[in-house]
Amino acid sequence: MTVAGSGVSSDKGLRVVAIGGGTGLSTLLRGLKRYVAAPDRRKGVRMDRVEGGERRAAERCPDAQCVIRELSAVVTVTDDGGSSGRLREDFKMLPPGDVRNCMVALSEDEHLLSKLFRFRFEQGELEGHSFGNLFVAALSHITGDFAQAVQMSSQILATRGRIFPATNTNVSLAARMDDGSVVRGETNITASKQRIVELMLEPATAHPLPETLEAIAQADLITLGPGSLYTSLITNLLVRGIPEALAASGATRVYVCNLMTQANESLGLTASQHIEKILQHAGQTHGPIFDYALINTGPISPDRLQQYAREGQTPIEADLEAVRALGVEPITGNFVHEGDVLRHDYDLVAERVLALALARPAPLFVSSN
Repeated sequence: MTVAGSGVSSDKGLRVVAIGGGTGLSTLLRGLKRYVAAPDRRKGVRMDRVEGGERRAAERCPDAQCVIRELSAVVTVTDDGGSSGRLREDFKMLPPGDVRNCMVALSEDEHLLSKLFRFRFEQGELEGHSFGNLFVAALSHITGDFAQAVQMSSQILATRGRIFPATNTNVSLAARMDDGSVVRGETNITASKQRIVELMLEPATAHPLPETLEAIAQADLITLGPGSLYTSLITNLLVRGIPEALAASGATRVYVCNLMTQANESLGLTASQHIEKILQHAGQTHGPIFDYALINTGPISPDRLQQYAREGQTPIEADLEAVRALGVEPITGNFVHEGDVLRHDYDLVAERVLALALARPAPLFVSSN
């Protein structure tokens, strides 16, 4: 992406907050991190504050201009399945899986430690556990604070951003289904054959970290998604204080819509209906929380469509006028990357959301330091 003439320099860049969970958030972070200067391993200070900072910052952003001065991820912590669920049950800690994925996504790709954090044991008592999950669990036990363990792990991995759990409270999910039943636990909710009517956080009084609210308040760009509608996105907005902070923010706020509907969470929902569900759970009394919605209108191959159709999944309908009626401006394009599974092309998505933020008036980028 070319940002010549934008007026953004190494000390007047964007503060970006990405909110979500699962593979969707970590995928987006891989695109955004290209625009953040790599951590300097030679000095314990920011390179843009020493002589020659602009040149050295450029050296640490070889593929793109360093238009992001600060990147923060806010990650859901309600997973109760797999390795995360076992650690959560055994150690009464928050689940590390989604957080670990974000740390790896923001780390240096060639870094040996990032490969170590991705390593998953395949036999013995540790079968199914990833080393990264165990590492975060050990640090949580040592420090007695999950959020602190995440920050320490991020420093070790030399990540190009900060990672905050949506809350430091040990929370779980409950969902009221269309048959009137209440299902508890994320794994049980996603496995249910009923449609979710309302998602709830238990306890409902969970609050975000002060650092999370500060990052949102100072942000120039905030993204939500892509990710599972309820268990990766809405769950963050059930944490008291986060919807209010989004509504009060002067940042460019972008919802990144999924490519396909998802079994047990969003089958049959259009793009505007996704947004409606999010707004309902965020509490519309707080005011708008999105300015734009990034919606794919590009083609998907017949073979891949057939693969997803076997699970009842279809491309999300881009009902653009209905999106506009919600006060959200749709941004369309071909954002598809086809591999073994469908994913967003994270480079294209990162370019587009950054371009939206960079189009804002110049005062947006004035440093408060």
